[in-house]
Amino acid sequence: MHVFDALFEQFLRDAELRSLRRETRAFDHAAPGRSREGGRELLNFCSNDYLGLSLHPEIIARACDYVRRHGAGATASRLVCGTSMPCMQIEEKLARAKGTEAALLFSSGWQANAAVLPALLHIMGKDAQVYVDRLAHASLHQGCNAAGVRQIRFHHNDLNHLESLLRARAGQPGHRIIVTETVFSMDGDRCDVPRLGALAERFGAFLYLDEAHATGVLGPGGMGLAGLAPGQVHLSMGTFSKAMGSFGAYVAGSRALCDSLINACSGFIYTTALPPAVLGAIDAALDLIPCMQAERAALEENADYLRNAVRALGLDTGDSSTQIVPALVGDERRALELSRRLEARGMLATAIRPPTVPRGTSRLRIALSAAHTRDDIDALLGALADELEVWHA
Repeated sequence: MHVFDALFEQFLRDAELRSLRRETRAFDHAAPGRSREGGRELLNFCSNDYLGLSLHPEIIARACDYVRRHGAGATASRLVCGTSMPCMQIEEKLARAKGTEAALLFSSGWQANAAVLPALLHIMGKDAQVYVDRLAHASLHQGCNAAGVRQIRFHHNDLNHLESLLRARAGQPGHRIIVTETVFSMDGDRCDVPRLGALAERFGAFLYLDEAHATGVLGPGGMGLAGLAPGQVHLSMGTFSKAMGSFGAYVAGSRALCDSLINACSGFIYTTALPPAVLGAIDAALDLIPCMQAERAALEENADYLRNAVRALGLDTGDSSTQIVPALVGDERRALELSRRLEARGMLATAIRPPTVPRGTSRLRIALSAAHTRDDIDALLGALADELEVWHA
């Protein structure tokens, strides 16, 4: 034991007492919508594999093909010797799919947000006004913090409040940048992108959208909600690790924007490029996504069904309108216990607690996959109804 371990052990004890300790567990990916622990298979309602692409044979085959043809690693950062032709070709393909002039690949959504925002704000200048949805992802807040700027936070998805903040500072110097998500990962609600785009245009603001949980699922061709405001979104960030089934992230925007990030973004400059296997998986997903409208429609229909049924059980689902359906419980201990009881019945539904969500809003985060059948959903609802009945007895 090292001298500082007592400090760490105390931290863990405090987290345990507040029902906020997290631990890693080993699960095998049995099938889309299913996991295996030891010899036991469970229905998985907490994965972000929204279209079931993580085990799609074409994704796997192309990843293997890229490894055979290009090797296991990218060997360096892209500005040293790590840029490969497949990488550049995928960025061109992605830009076409997003309807932008250019795109850049990043290692993860967290890395992209945490590194791109400081680069942007460095270019925009120290007097930039940064307007951020108060429930935006932690990586977006981290990016602003790393830039050393004071965030002007607007009420969650409240564009009237955002407009009032913009109007109140209209005469002040500095570029304006609005930062938000299109689909919020813990609430399953979405922002009004057309109205947001019009608002940004009216106030001359740069619009930065995090499309992590929309990419592949929502918007024109399944390529995100930024497509609902053509010409008004200046940067959209998305990931390949959720509905796209593999790993990595992207930024899409103008050529001048992407070229500037190549020169100013430390998370691009100093990071090893994505490995060939990941590039192959991304390439295949970009081919598959436009053809999966039936899966997207089924996912939307099942999410509506689940929301209505969860509400009928007396649980609040907030403003969810996507494949992410929160079942709000409130108390973190109660959320943990409900999650454990469902797991004992063969259902994985993770308890989400502070600081991921505000105190008093702990919940089960139910994430649907196109691979889930109506029978799967009914099984979850039946188990949830039984456990709630026990609590209310």
